[in-house]
Amino acid sequence: MFHKAERKKGKLRLAIAGPAGAGKTYSALLIAFGLGGRIALIDTERGSGELYDHLGAYDACGIEAPFEPKKYIEAIKAAEELGYGTIVIDSLSHAWVGQGGLLDVHGHIADKTGNSWAAWRQVTPKHNELVDAMLQSRCHIIATMRSKMEYAQVEENGKKHVKKLGMGPIQRDGMEYEFTVFMDLDHNHTATATKDRTTLFDGRYFVPTMETGKLLLDWLEKSGSEAPVFQPQAAAGEQERHQSQGTSAKNAPVKTDTEAQMQVKQQAPGDAQGGGAGKTLPQKDGQPLPQGGNGDGLKPLIARLALLDIGKESYQIYCCRRYEIATLTELTPDQIREQAKLLDSLKRPVRLKEFMSFLEQLVSDHTFNTGAPTHSLPAVSGSATAAALQ
Repeated sequence: MFHKAERKKGKLRLAIAGPAGAGKTYSALLIAFGLGGRIALIDTERGSGELYDHLGAYDACGIEAPFEPKKYIEAIKAAEELGYGTIVIDSLSHAWVGQGGLLDVHGHIADKTGNSWAAWRQVTPKHNELVDAMLQSRCHIIATMRSKMEYAQVEENGKKHVKKLGMGPIQRDGMEYEFTVFMDLDHNHTATATKDRTTLFDGRYFVPTMETGKLLLDWLEKSGSEAPVFQPQAAAGEQERHQSQGTSAKNAPVKTDTEAQMQVKQQAPGDAQGGGAGKTLPQKDGQPLPQGGNGDGLKPLIARLALLDIGKESYQIYCCRRYEIATLTELTPDQIREQAKLLDSLKRPVRLKEFMSFLEQLVSDHTFNTGAPTHSLPAVSGSATAAALQ
């Protein structure tokens, strides 16, 4: 009856949620290209899914209103019969809230019968059929979903008020549990996995690329000790990505996750003056880039820390190890912009919690390795900035 548990080769079930402009379609296609094989895109966005043909070859099939689940199911079955390896569903939200979607059907039934509760008995089986079609498909499935701000009524000090909980996918509650990996994208195209059975992306912040797809494919095809480890790299195609979306290279999002950021080595100002053998200052067109953060946005960065209730000392440990600098005032303008984008991505509670846990572990490792408390780090110099950090 029982047997040794062993993960078998399978097909990817990935969901990507995010607000408008987060890069859901773009990211889904990049990951699909990383998985390899022929790609079929089920497009409910009136042809917007065909705007990325410069990325590579894929075929598209449009679905128009009414967005009945059976249309999705028929498209999935057709893609399987035609031998596609990966199916991108863009977007799955229309099956829920679109014209003719499940909520629309529920409303019509409830209006006709006068019983909203009983109406779900006719709607739920249609939803389950769509879920089963995705889970049982012979293809890799990547589904995108729109996100919206979620609210809840809470009581504090005897008074009730509405509180923002963060972004949530526009689909039936619990849909995220049907997928192997569920990623959230923010406006900076930075992804985090709110659910991850692969454990590849736990607590990490990254920009999805074709390498993400290759990593997932590697995990799907291997098991046990052979399972791969996530080692994010700056993607060569990221600059093209942001240029195509109207974003300049200097405002590119964080390219690595929080742990990998510690391993990215950049030069401190004193190194070019005899402090670091074999090292040079970052340059552009033969001229050193400006160093030091006192006048280039460090104060707003510290203000973000206060709003997020992130300890300044633990954050300083992180930045000093991340950039191999002695003080925060040595951050370059580009580094400050990078950190500002990272902190902005922590507005969602679950991401902030993960980052705080990461900082706690970092402080623990620092204290264990050096035997010194956090205040033993080099003092921060610079008038008002120094005062703000002490």
